[in-house]
Amino acid sequence: MPKFEKLRLGVNIDHVATIRNARGGGLPDPVRAAELAAQAGADGITAHLREDRRHISDNDIERLANNIGLPLNFEMAATEEMQSIALRHRPNACCLVPEKRQEVTTEGGLDVIGGRDNLQKIIAPIKDAGIRVSLFIDPEAAQVEAAHALGTDIIEMHTGTYCHAHADGDQAAFDAELLRLQQAAAQASGLGLEVHAGHGLSFGTVSPIAAINAVVELNIGHFLIGEAIFVGLEGAIAQMRGLMLDARRNASSDA
Repeated sequence: MPKFEKLRLGVNIDHVATIRNARGGGLPDPVRAAELAAQAGADGITAHLREDRRHISDNDIERLANNIGLPLNFEMAATEEMQSIALRHRPNACCLVPEKRQEVTTEGGLDVIGGRDNLQKIIAPIKDAGIRVSLFIDPEAAQVEAAHALGTDIIEMHTGTYCHAHADGDQAAFDAELLRLQQAAAQASGLGLEVHAGHGLSFGTVSPIAAINAVVELNIGHFLIGEAIFVGLEGAIAQMRGLMLDARRNASSDA
């Protein structure tokens, strides 16, 4: 029987800050959410400091870097400003994501091929500082190859298209996108890249992604924060971890 590989859960606490900022003041506190996530068994915390600071703030990043006992995954645009912040706080990992001011949420993966020169300039000092670098990309063979050529440590596959197909009830599109994710994960793992996945995952969509043995970490935020309204953050994380564990265990036993 194939070896059972643990699947990590990174909890994104951005939208605790969204709720805080809608009212102003300091509550609810994203750092407290990170602490509760740690108590509930999260393996890491993800936070995206956007250029317009629409949710997570600079102070949030400082407090997260200094006060939580879990690895911090710092999502950031590929800019010199964000590079400087990353080098100052030294998170466990930096995940470079595309960012447009007008978007509500991240709409797709990085164009690693077209942005190679700028990405190389941003990545090199971060890697030199001993920080792991991840690129958030669509599950496309050419983008995986380009990420590998840049010397990145990790790719995080964008699961948004897959989740949209599920929401639309489009089984053919769902199956096609799941196959793309499976193939990209196998390709990246074969190249020696660590494989993560995230964006839009929910109780209804997580299991097929968790069953991809090459994937070692899922980063989930908006759904968990929303579900926490009804069952609490600890309850939402516990249920998500249970689904992830069952899917990975079943995939390992069926292989």
